[in-house]
Amino acid sequence: MTRKILVTSALPYANGSIHLGHLVEYIQTDIWVRFQKMCGNTCHYVCADDTHGTPIMLRAEKEGVTPEQLIARVWQEHFDDFAAFHVEFDNYGSTNSAETRGYSEEIYRRLQAAGLIEVRSIEQFYDPVKSMFLPDRFIKGECPKCHAKDQYGDNCEVCGAAYAPTDLIEPFSAVSGAKPELRNSDHYFFKLSDERCQAFLRRWTQQENHLQTEAANKMREWLGEGDDNKLSDWDISRDAPYFGFEIPDAPGKYFYVWLDAPVGYMGSFQQLCAKAGLNFDEYWNKDSSTELYHFIGKDILYFHALFWPAMLEHTGLRTPTKLFAHGYLTVNGEKMSKSRGTFITAKSYADHVGNTEYLRYYYAAKLNGSMEDLDLNLDDFVARVNSDLVGKYINIASRTAGFISKKFGGIVATHGQISENRGAQLMGEFLGADKLIAEAYENRDFSKAIREIMKLADRANEYVNDSAPWLLAKQEGQEAKLHEVCTISLNLFRLLTLYLKPILPKLAAQVESFLNIEPLTWADAGLILDGKINDYSHLMTRLDPKLLEAMVAANKESLQATPTSHSQQHHAEQQVNASKAPEIAPTISIDEFNKVDLRVARIANAEHVEGAAKLLKLTLDIGEATPRTVFAGIKSAYDPEKLVGRLTVMVANLAPRKMKFGMSEGMVLAASGDEPGLFILSPDSGAQPGMRIK
Repeated sequence: MTRKILVTSALPYANGSIHLGHLVEYIQTDIWVRFQKMCGNTCHYVCADDTHGTPIMLRAEKEGVTPEQLIARVWQEHFDDFAAFHVEFDNYGSTNSAETRGYSEEIYRRLQAAGLIEVRSIEQFYDPVKSMFLPDRFIKGECPKCHAKDQYGDNCEVCGAAYAPTDLIEPFSAVSGAKPELRNSDHYFFKLSDERCQAFLRRWTQQENHLQTEAANKMREWLGEGDDNKLSDWDISRDAPYFGFEIPDAPGKYFYVWLDAPVGYMGSFQQLCAKAGLNFDEYWNKDSSTELYHFIGKDILYFHALFWPAMLEHTGLRTPTKLFAHGYLTVNGEKMSKSRGTFITAKSYADHVGNTEYLRYYYAAKLNGSMEDLDLNLDDFVARVNSDLVGKYINIASRTAGFISKKFGGIVATHGQISENRGAQLMGEFLGADKLIAEAYENRDFSKAIREIMKLADRANEYVNDSAPWLLAKQEGQEAKLHEVCTISLNLFRLLTLYLKPILPKLAAQVESFLNIEPLTWADAGLILDGKINDYSHLMTRLDPKLLEAMVAANKESLQATPTSHSQQHHAEQQVNASKAPEIAPTISIDEFNKVDLRVARIANAEHVEGAAKLLKLTLDIGEATPRTVFAGIKSAYDPEKLVGRLTVMVANLAPRKMKFGMSEGMVLAASGDEPGLFILSPDSGAQPGMRIK
């Protein structure tokens, strides 16, 4: 029976870049969704940027743009980052949408009608310079416990103590530096302490299998037992100035971001409904028979397991079928760190490493469906990718496909021509593994799926080694045997591709093209290859550890010690950067500079140069009738496949230079320094090939 499933990931905040820690969740979700779609289930995956709040407002002000302009720019950055890692949403929206506003207001009104909204006066810090009430994270001062300076208003990052902003010693506004004043303001609260909410949450979190075991245990601790009520009412309002949705009939009061953020799931799905002709109520009505899953990090479990289901339940909407929480990412066994270069953005990975499916595979190998943290060990990352994907999986096709093309015109053996007992048994063994691997995918135990797939890859390689098609090809009278061995090997390769497809969608598409088959689905497990395949071309290169070294070096913070204030930090960064900057070249005139013709170039093709240790051969389109060839010494930093289609900058009027490998008709511009790393320049989006850079 076909299932109907709606899946969401947590909404990334529009105040920063996507980094490798974020990607754990989106890659995990995307793999699960792709598997469901391969199984023939109706599965919709929606997400959105979380766009409201004081940080957005202040950053926009600092950059001299409107909040709407800021979130539009960040939305595109986030969307591009996800696309680079093959995270495929059915709709990617924004919480700053008419749909999200409508549902937020409707939920609020229903909670109000149910008697679950209360207005009360609270005392909080106010910035007299900026004329605004300050969120806890925008108040700083001396920790009342350990007396560390420059700590936030809710907890100390030195000793870990939690406290109220009013407990800080000598507090100051992180926005203006002014001493804040205590003022009263009316705030709106969702009454989580109401017995109706308490009773519902105890039942929902403990008795109905909505949470992982470890998450349910955490909820029991937070909720308390019996009459021991530990939940406080939830402040859902903020005062102007604030970027967000104004609360109906409450001028100057805005919904706190955590109220409208999860409602963004509904807003984004409504947009999909409008595009795809889906029925919104079928998925969100109280009596809905569809499935709803939220993939989240364990840091936001409190909001999704308590506030969110209580809001939905008491507004007459359905609650999630299940929450799937994951752990944090560490790099080389430690928290991500700017000083060590391990706080790495998605774009930095894509720019330096290139192949994003390497990371999809490694994360999958670590994810087991629990809330355990996972570690990205960079040495292990290189070893596992090269061993599993190149040394085992790709190796099967690279050692057998050529014989089919050269000896048999690309035609694989028919089913009737396969009589070898061992090969036939092996194909049966591979076919029989589909249920176990599917179960592992369903349970989000991707590490188990990969273990089973790699066991099969080992068996396939043993078969190829023992059959030695390279020897059969040299022996007269062994043509039929060679045909049979290579066909069986490619059938095994096809099944491994099917099993890996949720994790490696781009590579699977390349294999489907090579094998000349339709896109693989889980129902295709029992099929075998038939007919003509295309010529084999290399599908994946080994991961060069130098690429990771360059990526880490590029992400290292130049600062060696953490200063005590923002102004000191800015000054220290200037000092360190100045000391490391290379000496400026002799001054030239504007006329001399204008002699250099810099053009935007589109990299139409990029390829390795045989016999060249450092060079890539680039074909560059700068708007001329014939593209130019440029040899660039960037092989250590870039995978040529990932450069194709990218915009860069070239010197167009440099005299052609005859090289050992051909004529180079220009120069690509790149930046480098004393630290490892080489970085080609890229113009801003919107630039077109041939534009002159002035």
